[in-house]
Parts: sequence; structure tokens; C-alpha cells
Amino acid sequence: MVTALDKNTALVLIDLQKGIVQNPAIPNAPQLLRQVAKLVEAFHGYGLPVVLVNVQVAGTAWTKSRKDAVSQQPPPREDALDITPEIISRPGDIFITKHTWSAFYETRLDEELKSRQVTGIVLGGISTSIGVEGTARGASERGYNIAFARDAMTDSVPEAHERSMRYIFPRMGEIDDTDRIITKLAESR
Repeated sequence: MVTALDKNTALVLIDLQKGIVQNPAIPNAPQLLRQVAKLVEAFHGYGLPVVLVNVQVAGTAWTKSRKDAVSQQPPPREDALDITPEIISRPGDIFITKHTWSAFYETRLDEELKSRQVTGIVLGGISTSIGVEGTARGASERGYNIAFARDAMTDSVPEAHERSMRYIFPRMGEIDDTDRIITKLAESR
């Protein structure tokens, strides 16, 4: 349960791009996008930073290394990296392209947040066990207070989602539903 949000909290949304959101393996995408849209509206309403992260892994070294699991992704569409249209961005929003699981690794995300005196983040997006968890680990390592919006994230592997929610995220931050996070956001004003 989220007990409080920092006055300077940013919303960080992971991989809500057309090429991922429209994947039929992603469960409950319409419901997830409704919750995310509520968070975006609330953060915009309070003038707080909204970070929209997409992922482009093509050609990166880690994708060429040996591993047991083989990624079975269809060829990318031309607009695959575009943030899904259900997420309404505004001028001033921060756009980050990551090339690994973490939005902090070799990107300007930490610099952008620190330049705005951000001390806390609310995380949501796809995939809970990959992009969200990878970014949460980076945020935790950098000392950010983290709130996880459980109904604003999903994973193509339900067991992996549940593992992150049950065992990993409670070690790094607090977990709650979108509506409660929005209430705590209002209380932090």
C-alpha cells in the first residue's frame, strides 16, 4: 500500500508503444491503458513530470549474446516505436528511448529527473517482469522512492507479473492501485 508520495514525483511509463501494446499476447491492454491515462491526466494536472519510455533493441550487443530463451518478435512496423495514441502527451513530457530492460541504463533519464528535483517515481507499463522491473531496479539503485501502479502494468507471462508484484517490488517500493496513488498524489500537494 502506498503510504505517501514525494512532493516531486514523476510518472514513468514503460514501453507503451504501438509495437508492444498491440501485441495480442499482452493481456488486458484496454483496461491497462485506461488506468495509465488516469495517471497521466493526474500528473499533468499537478504539473508533475511524465516520462514516456519506448524500447528499441535492434542491433544492440545484448540481443546477440547466447541465451536459452529466443525472442519471437514479428518484424517491426514502421510506427512500432510510437507511443500508443491512448496516451496523451503534452509539451514538456520527457521521452526516453531505452535499448535494454532498464530505462536508466545509458539514457538521460536520471539526469532529466534530477534536473527537476524528482525524488520519487510512480511506475507502470509493459512488461512487469522486464521493462518495469528493470527500470525499478535502476531507480532503486539511485535512491528514488518508488510506487508501483499494479493496475497500470501487465506482462505477457502472468506468472512473471505475479512474481515481480509479490517478491521483487515490495523490496524496492510500495504497491497500490491507480485510484489510491492519485489520492496520495493529491495529498502530497
